[in-house]
Amino acid sequence: MRIRPIARNDLDGLQALAQQAGVGFTSLPDNREFLAGKIESAVSAFEERTAEDDRLYFFVLEDEASGELAGCCAIVGQVGHEVPFYHYRLGTLAHSSVQLDLHRTLDTLFLSSDHTGNAEVCSLFVRPEYRGEANRHLRNGALMSKARWLFIAEFRDRFPDKVLAEMRGLFDDDNKSPFWESLGRHFFPMDFDEADRLTGLGQKSFIGELMPRFPIYTTFMPEAARACIGQVHRDTRPALAMLKKEGLRWEGYIDIFDGGPTVEAYIDDVRAVQQSRRCRVEIDANAAEESVSRWLAGTTSMQQFTAAWVGRAPKDECIVLTPAEARRLNVSAGDALRLLET
Repeated sequence: MRIRPIARNDLDGLQALAQQAGVGFTSLPDNREFLAGKIESAVSAFEERTAEDDRLYFFVLEDEASGELAGCCAIVGQVGHEVPFYHYRLGTLAHSSVQLDLHRTLDTLFLSSDHTGNAEVCSLFVRPEYRGEANRHLRNGALMSKARWLFIAEFRDRFPDKVLAEMRGLFDDDNKSPFWESLGRHFFPMDFDEADRLTGLGQKSFIGELMPRFPIYTTFMPEAARACIGQVHRDTRPALAMLKKEGLRWEGYIDIFDGGPTVEAYIDDVRAVQQSRRCRVEIDANAAEESVSRWLAGTTSMQQFTAAWVGRAPKDECIVLTPAEARRLNVSAGDALRLLET
């Protein structure tokens, strides 16, 4: 398995991924024209033909044996410049009465676009048959998540100070969002799926136009909806756990539709960015394989960036690869790789 930049001939595979991702995966809508445009944006970004505030780096997970796309992930260089990037910020308002000697603090939601200009890691999806402990592809999610940090570390000057990730929120047994049913549907004349679809297509101006601009007191919401605030969908828990290990934390921002948390960090504080390092490639046909690959390698070419697991640790600033690993990463002896111990 390897990570590589998406290419124009990946459109059919990307649409198949979008169809499997389903409702709630906002950044990957099943719309062929939109997905084709996303691919063009990514190709331009990798070829360094895109303005700083409009860069989309979109990657696919490729099964080397079959050529199938097993998953995808992305990095947005900066959010909120061309299309507003909205969240609710969880806050507190204090009320008191001197006469009655009463004091109360109440949780509130404020509509905000505080993350404008931050980078975003997003669109991480792995096909079901490439997940799970009973599957030889157990570590594909980690490969995709961590490969993005190698890319950011290698091309650090292409990114701002902070990075964020939006997590999918809680849904009930009927696949409905209690947070949306309590709040969003009262302001938008559409169901969740339609609002989610429009947002995924980049049509976000209606959010600022229709949502209330005054604080919303969460005490007016049902308990089921309040319980969703800052909580993640069961399928999103592994992704959130990986982000937390890298140092991203919830700072009180949530998705305006499903209440899922937005986690964030300063890029230079992210563990993988701090601890990754460059090594020189050596190739040895007799290199011994380790039973568990703990090292992730990424190339230093933006346009042909490739990432994959390698079977042994580096030594003396060199990393020894088998011929198969070198072919997978498209590197030769003497080339540089960025390495990360997982």
